[in-house]
Order: sequence, then C-alpha cells, then structure tokens
Amino acid sequence: MKLRLAAPEYVIDIDPLAKELGYVREHDHEVRIGAMTRHNALLESELLAARLPIFTDAERVIADPVVRNRGTIGGALCQADPSEDLSAVCAAVDARMVIRGTDSERVVDMREFHRGAYETAVGDGEMVTEIRVPLHADAGSAYEKVERRVGDWAVAAAGAAVRLEGGAIAQAGIALAAVGSDVTSPEAEQALVGNVPSEELFDEAARLAAEAADPVTDQRGSAEYKRHVAGELTRRALRRATARALREES
Repeated sequence: MKLRLAAPEYVIDIDPLAKELGYVREHDHEVRIGAMTRHNALLESELLAARLPIFTDAERVIADPVVRNRGTIGGALCQADPSEDLSAVCAAVDARMVIRGTDSERVVDMREFHRGAYETAVGDGEMVTEIRVPLHADAGSAYEKVERRVGDWAVAAAGAAVRLEGGAIAQAGIALAAVGSDVTSPEAEQALVGNVPSEELFDEAARLAAEAADPVTDQRGSAEYKRHVAGELTRRALRRATARALREES
C-alpha cells in the first residue's frame, strides 16, 4: 500500500493472531516458525542460532529495533521485495510455506512461493500461517550483506546452506537479495553438489551466482558493482556455512 502497488477496499488487522502464530519450535525434524513471529523473536531464538544460524545472521542486519519489534517474518515474505533479506534466507535453506485458506491448506516451497518482485503464490482469501525448514545433520548456513548504513536495504546480499556427507557437499542452497527479482541460483548450487569444499569450488559457485544476478544501477551502486559484490558475498557465505557444518565456527 505504501508503494502504491495495492489499494484494497478493506484492511483487516491480524495483530491479534500473534499469540497463535508467533512461535519458533522444533517438530518432526523441522524448525517451524509461525508467520506472526516478529523479527526480534527470530534474532533472540536460541534454536535458530544453534540449528539455522543464517536467520540470526540476517536478523542482525535487518532494519532497526522499532521495525524488529513490529515486523513479522510472514509480512516480510509476503511483501516479496527483491531487496528483502528473509526471502533469500528461506530460499537458501529450502523452506516451505504453509498457506491456509477458508477451507483448505497447502504447502509450497520457496521456488513456487516467490513468483517475482512483489508477487507470491498466496491467493485471494489466503494467508501464510507457518514457515517450515528441514533440519539435517552435518549442515551449516550463513548470510552475508553489504549495506550503505546500518539497517538499510542491501546493496547486495547472499545466503548459503550446505549439507556434508562423506566429506563432500551433498546438498547446497544459494540465494541472493537486492540483485534481481529471482532470488535463487540453481546453477551455482549444482556446481557444488558432489564436490569436496574448497576455495576453488567456492570461487566457481560465486562466479555462477554473480552471472545469474540481474541488478540495476541506482543510488546504491552500479549494476556491475552489485554483481561483483553478490559474487564475493556468495563466496563468504559458503565459507562460513561450510565451517559451521564442520563445527569449526559457531
């Protein structure tokens, strides 16, 4: 509404649902996050810090205390701003969105949920109620962001998640923010799978992620600069995610 992209006839206050939909808990090998969970609760969650530190990384660089105390993960994801951090976070860790309507419920992954700038799979008469993130052994995740000042929208940002098996990367997730409407980088992910982590491997994934980026020149920098930053941040996020999977970094 603020951006003049929507002009609804009615506005419904869903804040009373925060008691029911505000939680972070582990259940059935997943972390489940209620859509009304506020940014500050995500930042302070010991469960996320221990099992999915990419959320903690991102929340440390999102907005300011006023926004963190009011804004929710569901609101951030449903806005689907290309510069929004949690969409990239959820895409990197293969999160699934629970969408509930008046008489049905469905679960979609981030690739189906995110349909471009300010567009999601949520239809009329529906709302996101929960975010579900699978948990794996020998896994790590991380988020890196460059911003002009604290709390600002990103110049570029990158999230990465890896799962190791037998010393090699068995599963990988990479997602970018602020460098185009498509947050995922399948080519970079595929380049990682089946290979032993190394600087050379991370360089190649970073190159592919940067090539997939489609930034625009604006007051935060040129498209060329943003693409370069996206590649460098992908490299850094992969290093930290792998170190966390190996328990070399908290």
